[in-house]
Amino acid sequence: MKAICLLSGGLDSCVAAAIARSQGYTLHALTFDYGQRGQTEIGHARRVAEALDVADHKVIDIDLRSLGGSALTADIEVPEAAQEGIPVTYVPARNTIFLSYALAHAEVTGASSIFIGVTAVDYSGYPDCRPGYIMAMQRVAELGTKRGVEGNPPAIETPVIDMAKHEIIERGIELQAPLEHTWSCYRDGDRACGRCDSCRLRLEGFARAGVEDPIAYADN
Repeated sequence: MKAICLLSGGLDSCVAAAIARSQGYTLHALTFDYGQRGQTEIGHARRVAEALDVADHKVIDIDLRSLGGSALTADIEVPEAAQEGIPVTYVPARNTIFLSYALAHAEVTGASSIFIGVTAVDYSGYPDCRPGYIMAMQRVAELGTKRGVEGNPPAIETPVIDMAKHEIIERGIELQAPLEHTWSCYRDGDRACGRCDSCRLRLEGFARAGVEDPIAYADN
């Protein structure tokens, strides 16, 4: 069995890929350099892919910075506190673009599944992380791909969608996922900032799991 795994370099996608590996899939990883502020995460995605012994790892260049509209792709300050509603770190249509590439790669490789580490519990409020959105994209796979028309569309798998962050961490530890190679910070640098919303969710998750976070932070 083959699976396309979307690897961002973060915790959730790392654990989702580790779950796919535990289910016997051969992993074909996709990472996207979309002009994001945090280029550090791409290097971490490469380390995660290597540690998971993926069959191949493609880093796809997409220029979402030319469109902007997000604190991750434009000159908008990254907030240090949680925001009401959809935050400025939401990248318009990002998961739709990523899953479109994953569907194409699944058709080319013959992969039966696509694993994406979206979560609808401890997350930042992004609309493209919700179960209803994933259901809609599964319908796209059924209607808009050759394999879908032939009655065998790739299944979009979201194994951590109902997990809180501490549960994702606990599952990752259980599966010996390479959490030490992951990166969650919205900012770039040798150390995570420890202050942005993504760092805060990560640190709270490790605290609830009763486990020390293996990465270094600039702000202790």
